[in-house]
Amino acid sequence: MKPTANDIDSGDLGYSLSTLARFRAAFAEQRLFRPLRRRRYDPGDELHYDITGVLPPHKGRAHLKVDRFVGGGFAGQVYRVRALDLKLPDGPIPGLEAGQTYALKLLVPTKGFARLLRSLLYAVGFQGPFSPQVNPTAARAGALWQKFIRRGAGIRLDSEDAVVDILATLVDPDLGTSGEISEWVDGRIWRFEVDDDLDARKRWKPGRPDTGVGSPEYRAKKAFMADLVRLLHEMGAPELARQYEWWTCKSQPNALKRLSDDPDPRAGHVAVDFRAGLALLPFLPMSPADVWLIIRGLFKGRVVQFDRGDLQRLQQFVEDHSPAFADMQAAFQELIKTDREYRESLPDITGHNIRLLYSPSLWRSIMRQHMTGLALRKHIDATTAAQASEGGLRAAALYWLGILPFLGRLIRRIWGHAQYRRHYIGLISSPGYIGRTWKARRFEALIRWHRGGRVTDRKAERLSLSPVRFATHLPLSLLPVDLHRFLSDRRFARERLDFIFLRPLRLYFRADAREQWLQDTITQGEKNGMLTTEESALIRSRVKEPYIQKYLKSLAVHVCTVPITQIVSVMVAVIYVRLHPELSWQEASLAAGLILGLFQVIPISPGSLVRGLYVTFLVLRERNFKDYNIAFFLSFFKYIGYLAFPIQMAYRYPDLARFMAGHWATGAVHIVPVFGERGALLEHAIFDLFYNYPLTVRRRVKRRQEARAGHTKRAWHVIPTLLVGLWLLASFDILYTQLTGNQAGFNQIWWAALWVPALVGVAVTNWAGGMSFGRRLGTAALSGGLLGWLYAVSSALVKQLFAEGVSEPLSLQALLGSTAAAGFWQAFLFALLAVLALLIAETRRIRA
Repeated sequence: MKPTANDIDSGDLGYSLSTLARFRAAFAEQRLFRPLRRRRYDPGDELHYDITGVLPPHKGRAHLKVDRFVGGGFAGQVYRVRALDLKLPDGPIPGLEAGQTYALKLLVPTKGFARLLRSLLYAVGFQGPFSPQVNPTAARAGALWQKFIRRGAGIRLDSEDAVVDILATLVDPDLGTSGEISEWVDGRIWRFEVDDDLDARKRWKPGRPDTGVGSPEYRAKKAFMADLVRLLHEMGAPELARQYEWWTCKSQPNALKRLSDDPDPRAGHVAVDFRAGLALLPFLPMSPADVWLIIRGLFKGRVVQFDRGDLQRLQQFVEDHSPAFADMQAAFQELIKTDREYRESLPDITGHNIRLLYSPSLWRSIMRQHMTGLALRKHIDATTAAQASEGGLRAAALYWLGILPFLGRLIRRIWGHAQYRRHYIGLISSPGYIGRTWKARRFEALIRWHRGGRVTDRKAERLSLSPVRFATHLPLSLLPVDLHRFLSDRRFARERLDFIFLRPLRLYFRADAREQWLQDTITQGEKNGMLTTEESALIRSRVKEPYIQKYLKSLAVHVCTVPITQIVSVMVAVIYVRLHPELSWQEASLAAGLILGLFQVIPISPGSLVRGLYVTFLVLRERNFKDYNIAFFLSFFKYIGYLAFPIQMAYRYPDLARFMAGHWATGAVHIVPVFGERGALLEHAIFDLFYNYPLTVRRRVKRRQEARAGHTKRAWHVIPTLLVGLWLLASFDILYTQLTGNQAGFNQIWWAALWVPALVGVAVTNWAGGMSFGRRLGTAALSGGLLGWLYAVSSALVKQLFAEGVSEPLSLQALLGSTAAAGFWQAFLFALLAVLALLIAETRRIRA
């Protein structure tokens, strides 16, 4: 790898390339015997690789330049690169040309935790290191499988373009990993779509008619992935099909949509990732789909699932479509060879079984490939690897040292790596070398910290000059990135506090601040693919319209209400603990935790109440309910209320409403590990929940209103319904008293009594005929409240009826006095339950 000192720093990166280049140069100046530990590359870095084409397997030399880091996960890290020069003495590699742009995937994660978890699961399953990274033969087998799948897509999916083209494989000695060069796809993840009929989408299945069903791009992607899964099973790659199983809930980003096929929502889907990241163990499902995959795998003898294919099924598929695979016979023979070498490079107890007990050739293969992997990871050098590849005691010792965490790697390097041996000798024999090592490690850490956003370029420069100040940051480096920076950077801390407490006020009082916030948000949305250039231009042109300004101001108020619930919940918890000094420390902590938790789950919170009252104020001040008819109801509810105004804008400004709802609803979900990835199913589900679901509920209510329009209004059923409910409650009391011998009341039979007002509310609305929604709501609330009060009275009468030694009945005044308190809170609770039940009944899914 040839580093490039790039003094032109990109604001989009969030870190300084020139600062990193200086730190790498400073590391080199320390003249350590070991190399710089790299985790990833940066824009401008130039890379030189020996490459081997996938089809045909022509060898050559590639000189690449990194344009940008795309991202990474458990399977590896991806870059957009440009081929500066290619030397291909064996002949051209189809699709690979100098001057063109490609995707470079290196099969090692950038983050230490991802690398540790991935390696741990793989080691449990196969008793060896992660083969696609450390075994070039395994990476080669995966590339060949992908080439065959691409050809199969041309048969079953109508175009080979449905699977990204993989062009060459390589080894990166700096990062210690195998890798591959593939076609670069100018694509995007799915775009959020407005859909007011989620019920129709839920009923729809891939392959069924879609007349009248919304969300065309969502459905097209689901159908594409289902077709691809069927193809993979047909070709003998069921474990690779897990990469595209819909209900793994994290497979959706593996399929992109080519920008060249926009705006057609059904065209241009392409599968881009065929490298599994986490092994699927039988006792550790990681998604809903994994449960079924584990069961199905066990029935087929696949205890651990990762990337194993069925070459016999593949051969049958190739023979059935021989004209399409006429030029791939040599590639199939190479796949047979590389797949066998790959499988025989691991102990894989569930795969080899008792063969491990009697096959010397298997153990020789395991040792040989293991030495290759140790050399690639710099645990031993090439000389030691060559000597140990033939087997013997030295190879066995190097192999079994792997069971010692950390210590095993240290012993391997001292014994089998000349550079590291000199490095460790220097650490115990030369004070000057120890000082240079400490300084070099400081530069290594600062490269990671600055790139990760823990320190700015200026602070990184200062820390590089001060060992003491650097040491104070070491404990902070164990914290999350933002917390580290908040505690160590006063300017950043001020900015965050300003963002949380003062920015909402600026957004409310200053129109220019609101407009700038919207412009910045639109720019970010366009960059993330949530908006097209045309959509963003249309939204920008309408920013100064009165309704937009009104909605932006209302959004600012909603932002201001975000901390209210948290502040109130903390105050209530503190006051409760102060008022109960008799509580122990553990009891007080538990009580405070319960109070804080309760405020997070209640549907209407202090913050949402303030938000709802603000919308009510706007309605009354402007005498305009029409422009707030959705926001008026939604604003009172926790969480969903934040999207009240984006949803309100749905029909007047659909593009802006869709984008704002997607921006707000999905922003928080990205903190969820694995499943919160951009483009994954959880992100879309959150958008549906907060945006499309309210629209769907609105549609359901409208359809029910239309169905009731021709019916006669009815109210006579309310009293009989109320009496039946009261009879049920009184019967529960009597039955409880007779069975237990104890006096009954709401506190004793609440688990049964709570259902009665709910049933009353449902009965009231279902039998009300053409009565308006508002009157049905009021009637249900009144019925529930009256039922609660009457139940308090009936409970008192039942208690007197079964009480021993009581001969005189209660007077009316005494009866009302004794039931006043219970009647009041039961009336409130029952009214609330009746209304909630009515709302559920009115908004439930309508059967087709």
